Amino acid sequence: MPDSLVPKTVSVFKEGYDGARLKADAFSGLTVAIVALPLSMAIAIASGVTPDRGLYTAIVGGFLVSLLGGSRVQIGGPAGAFIVLVAATGARHGLDGLLLATAMSGVMLVAAGYLRLGNYIKFIPYPVTVGFTAGIAVIIFASQLRDLFGLTLSGREPGPIIEKLATLGLAAGTVNWAAVLTAALTIGIILALRKLRPHWPGMLIAVAAASAFVALLQLPTETIGTRFGGIPRGLPSPAFPPFSLEKAGAVFPDAVSFALLGAIESLLSAVVADGMTGRRHRSSMELIAQGIANFCSALFGGICVTGTIARTATNVRAGGTSPASGMLHSVFLLLFMLLAAPLASYIPLAALAGVLAVVAWNMIEKPAFMALLRSSYGDAVVLLATFVIVVFRELTEGIVIGFALGAVLFIDRMAKSISVGETKPLVALKKENGEEEHPVVADDPDTVIYRISGIFFFGSAATVGTVLDRIADQRRNFILDCSEVPFMDSTAANVIEGTLRKAERTGVRFIVTGARSQVRRTLRQHDVRPPRVVMRASVQAALKSIRDEKSA
Repeated sequence: MPDSLVPKTVSVFKEGYDGARLKADAFSGLTVAIVALPLSMAIAIASGVTPDRGLYTAIVGGFLVSLLGGSRVQIGGPAGAFIVLVAATGARHGLDGLLLATAMSGVMLVAAGYLRLGNYIKFIPYPVTVGFTAGIAVIIFASQLRDLFGLTLSGREPGPIIEKLATLGLAAGTVNWAAVLTAALTIGIILALRKLRPHWPGMLIAVAAASAFVALLQLPTETIGTRFGGIPRGLPSPAFPPFSLEKAGAVFPDAVSFALLGAIESLLSAVVADGMTGRRHRSSMELIAQGIANFCSALFGGICVTGTIARTATNVRAGGTSPASGMLHSVFLLLFMLLAAPLASYIPLAALAGVLAVVAWNMIEKPAFMALLRSSYGDAVVLLATFVIVVFRELTEGIVIGFALGAVLFIDRMAKSISVGETKPLVALKKENGEEEHPVVADDPDTVIYRISGIFFFGSAATVGTVLDRIADQRRNFILDCSEVPFMDSTAANVIEGTLRKAERTGVRFIVTGARSQVRRTLRQHDVRPPRVVMRASVQAALKSIRDEKSA
């Protein structure tokens, strides 16, 4: 098996694993579990499912991501990026459809890993990832407005943001000021601890304080207990969601969206971890692990699993050294669930909404967003298009259109970077006494030389073709210098073949110089080869052969 398909756990234990590393991993795992406990429940509730399903996801999925993954420090679990997709899928197809789509996405991710498709995620332009993340943050914040203000709705809360805001606006008269106070208290504690005690588990402390505040004052605000009846003490028995070909076909587009978003999110998180640790993850193995984790999460009633940037960064900062920290984080979460499940009933939903409001604010890469707006017109267009489509249309559509715009922008920039034109190279000649060389311009009235500089591909083919059409028919020799062409595609080769045909009709000898092996191979495939053309190593070599021929 190639190294790219070997879990990092195997590599770590081959290196040697001792008690000191176990102690460091246990501490970091506990730290991450404390952060993940309220966050997993909050994400599950925002996704339209019960809070226990967020814990199932973090326990089962998080354990498998660490055990089988291609990163030493990746932490898996439910992620805010999936809230909109999970909620929409659950609303359309019910819980069974959601679980089936999650399991199917797991199979797709495993296949993507074995096909080495993880290597292509890196081609997603930076403005797309920034705009995508900012768009998700806006959607997450909008999804928490109901619980932040304790609003009472007459019907179901719409998914699309315009309809959502309109419905919430109509319910503005039902604001619960106890919920507003609880959410404000939660956010205030998180922000204060982040500034004063950055190493403390601010989210857990804030949720605990808000829960005590509501319970002691008996404030009239919804809690996990009043809406969901609490959470169970333990994991359910594994069971595959009800399956039929009709149901699988109905949820297939959602499964594709889950797989695409999961691949992007997990590999971006792994890249962030690489930057923090100086290590390098195995993208193919990471996708396989994410796929197995999603499949098994669905078996236990969990939702989508992915690598999470915030929890992974927390793991690194807390001293995690190996996948054992991620596995222990899941074990600690299971212990919390077994021992403290009754206490979860007292957690106010407004407090969890406050946690997600902070998460949403942190997700927006504000300096990067502003820098891209100022950097260039093209980057700004890609950024804003992705952001607007994600917020007002759909996540996957935002990624696809953003990527397409980024690709068009890249093609345009590369097409403009190529240059082509007539050139007068210098040749070295000796004085009559033979003692000194000096350069002179090679000026042969029977020869014209054109040089192409840059990547010659379909985007620049029309520009180059227009210039090459100016070949002077009265010249006997046409030299095309390709020494500064690192790559040529079939469209470009076809342009040169068209120029060659014109030269053949007018009796002009066509000489190609300096072509690299890839360029020569592409030209040969389009019949630009001897004897139709003369191939020379350099312009100087071509000129020498012409002079030798004349003097013969």
